[in-house]
Amino acid sequence: MSEYNNLSESELQAVILNAENALKEKQSQKRKEVLAQIKELAASIGVTVVINEEAGGTVKPVKKVAAKYRNPDDYSQTWTGRGISPKWMQALVAEGRDKSEFLI
Repeated sequence: MSEYNNLSESELQAVILNAENALKEKQSQKRKEVLAQIKELAASIGVTVVINEEAGGTVKPVKKVAAKYRNPDDYSQTWTGRGISPKWMQALVAEGRDKSEFLI
């Protein structure tokens, strides 16, 4: 660890970059080996496997839903109208008030 203390910032950045590249290469190689094993095992039982390489790891962005209701006692508390209603909404409805009173 003391060997890194003697390196300059740019040298440390180069070490980090090289390590990241080496890690990515190892992970890529391991992935290829695992996919080959999967295909080999599938072939041994007479099954064909198609692996979609492009779909790996992509996550669809979640759209935020706009608030539909606001607590009249505390404007920072809002609710989209989805899921279980918050305690403040439950309390107001229990008092006999209508949800439509709190629409934004």
